[in-house]
Formats: sequence, C-alpha cells, structure tokens
Amino acid sequence: MVRELLINLNNFFLSVSDAIDLANPHISAHQIKVAYISWRMGKLFRLSSEKTNQLYIAALFHDVGALTPQDKLRLHSSIEKNLDLHCIKGEELFKSLKFLAPIAPLIRFHHKPWHLWQEEGFSLNSPYVLESQILNLADTVERLVRRKEFILEQRVIINKKILSLSKKEFHPEVVNAFLELSKQECFWFDLTNHRLYSILLKYGPLESVHIGIEEIAQLAGFFSKIIDFKSQFTSTHSSGVVACATMLSHLCGFTELEILHMKVAASLHDLGKLAIPNFILEKPGRLTPEEFNIIKQHTYYTYMILSSVEGFETIAEWAAFHHEKLDGSGYPFGLTGDRLSLGARIMAVADIFTALIEERPYRNPMTKKEVLEILTNQVKKGLLDKRIVKIVTENYEDIEARVKKYQKLAEKTYLEQFQKAA
Repeated sequence: MVRELLINLNNFFLSVSDAIDLANPHISAHQIKVAYISWRMGKLFRLSSEKTNQLYIAALFHDVGALTPQDKLRLHSSIEKNLDLHCIKGEELFKSLKFLAPIAPLIRFHHKPWHLWQEEGFSLNSPYVLESQILNLADTVERLVRRKEFILEQRVIINKKILSLSKKEFHPEVVNAFLELSKQECFWFDLTNHRLYSILLKYGPLESVHIGIEEIAQLAGFFSKIIDFKSQFTSTHSSGVVACATMLSHLCGFTELEILHMKVAASLHDLGKLAIPNFILEKPGRLTPEEFNIIKQHTYYTYMILSSVEGFETIAEWAAFHHEKLDGSGYPFGLTGDRLSLGARIMAVADIFTALIEERPYRNPMTKKEVLEILTNQVKKGLLDKRIVKIVTENYEDIEARVKKYQKLAEKTYLEQFQKAA
C-alpha cells in the first residue's frame, strides 16, 4: 500500500541532475556546481524568487541536450566547437513540458556571448539576457576548476581568465559580480565540497517548493526522454515499459494512486543507464563479460539516485529491482522473492516484455510465440512471477498494442525534438 506523496522539488531535481552527470567521473556534479555559482550570483543581482528558481533549474540541467557521456566530456574539455547543438536540443526538451517551458530560453542561450547580444541590440535588462549571462559565466568558471588541485591556489588564475573575457563573452557587470563573489573563501570551499548536494538541499532555492504525485509523474515522463534519447536504439524503451507496467498494475488490482507511483518508477527505471557508454548500449552483438559487468551498474545507480529523494523509497525499489530474480540470481543486489514486492515483480516482467518486442541493433522484434516461450521458461526456472506472466499471456494483444501505441508517440517526439536539431 503506497501513501500520498509530497516531494521536495529541490531534492528531486538535485538527484536527477546528479544522475545526468554520472556519465564521466571527470565531470561529476558539474551541473550542480554550476547551479551553486548561478544561485550565488543571482543573489548578488537581487533576482526575484521566480527568476532565481528559473536560473537555478536551468543551471541544474543546462547540458541536458548533450545526451551521451562523450558529448558531455567534449563540452567540458572545450573540444566541442558547435556549442549551439546541445543548447537547441535542451531547449526543445524544456519546451515540451509546460512547467519548464519558461526556462527553455536560458538553456538555449547559455553559451551566447555578450558581444552578440549587444550587436543584436539587447541590453542586460532585456528578457533572459542577465540570467543566461550568469549561467554562461558560471559554466565557464566550473570548467576552469582543476579538480585535483587546491581551489584557493586557482582563484587568481580563474579570476584573470574571467576578467579577460569581459565585454566579449560576458557583460562587465556580470564579471564584476563574480569577482566580488570570488573574494569569499567560503564560496570556493562550498563549490569544491563533496557535500555540495546537501548544502544546496538545505540552503538553496526551491527549499519550500513541494509537488504531488501527479506533477512528479509529469516530470518523470520528461526525464525519461533524457534517458531514452541518449541512444536511438532506446529512444522509446521507457515509454513502452510505462505502458506495460501501468497496465499490468491495473490488471493486478492496483489503486489509481499506486498506478501513478508505478508510472513514475517505470519512467525512471533506467535512470542509471545515463552512466553507461553508448558503445555498450548500441553494440550489435553479444556483450563480453566485462561489458555486461558495466551494464550491471545501471540498476545500482537507479536505486542510489532515487532512494536519495525523501519519500521515494517504494518508487526506488520498483524502479531499480527490475533485474532481480525470485531465486536471488539477479543483479545488483541478489534479492530473493521474499524481498521483491509485487510492484518490483511487475516491473521485471514489463521490462523484459517491452525489450523482447522491440527492435534492437542485433535482432528483429520477437513474435508472440517467442516472447511467451521466454517468459514461461523464466517462470519454470523460478526467475519471474507466475501470476504476472499468466496475466501477460491472457492479455497479450492488448498489452502489446498499448506498448506500441506509447512507443509510437515517443518515437514521434524523438524525431521532432532531436532529429531536426541534429
């Protein structure tokens, strides 16, 4: 039995932002660090609460359009010359959700230099200019930090670099505000503190903003796009799992509230795949033992990220236990049936069913006969729940149709939002 949820929005956003930056240890927490700098600078400019929140959220997800670990590393190391591409993709994503749409321009323009704003006749007081300039500078500062060196020894060098970009990349007022902030040692200590997540959770923006399960479900659907769009071969997978898992939940007698929880869990069940290299996800053949060991990390990360959100305990288990088996042979926790709730068992079947009827780089979609044979064999081996597989067998065509309907809509979104921006 699940209870009504009221989630701290800052807690949820920090956790998902953290997950997005899992891709490479060299850039871990990059977006959270940029959000901290942006928030502190926004306070110096006395931004309104609404604008501060928008800037903070934009900073937490400013690189959301860089979908692969390789894309993110190229941005961080300044190898990538076409900075507009990930900005456009990020903007398209944010525009797709009404709640986040006002933030989309900040994502779009967070690499736009001041001299271009000026040449186009904009001032620092024009809409989005100040916030996008703050975000641009914050991103630049964080990328200048050498993580293995003591931060105060870098302060002078970073300040000189930012000052050299005044009037060209950044408005002089934004540069001056940063230089004023830079005088505070505590600013730099916070920025490089491994507990920065906790600092922002306790003292940062959005601390009093809470949302219910329906809003959480909408946001989870939004973030599932980031997970799925990482690879063209998984661009509709989470949508299919949502369709299958919520229908199975209904057929198992779940309440509407429980089904909403399942929708959130299914949307985010592969959150940890953001840390997995695309060459493994898109490999056209069988994975090597070493590659399979890397894949095993994704459910662990899903659990660790979601369980860090207060109130998400059940959602974290339903989402992250989809590769556990009733006999204890699954991963990453090796849980046995007595530890696997009905929700977790449903998710396991939904994930397998959806994967089997999808086209993959190494095979065509499987037929009904092939799918049911695999599911039935796993029941016989004591891996999957017999009751749930029986429900799939009895409702196969309806479940398959629902999954394909959801995936067709997701594919349309993928083509509209990402292929046109490529």
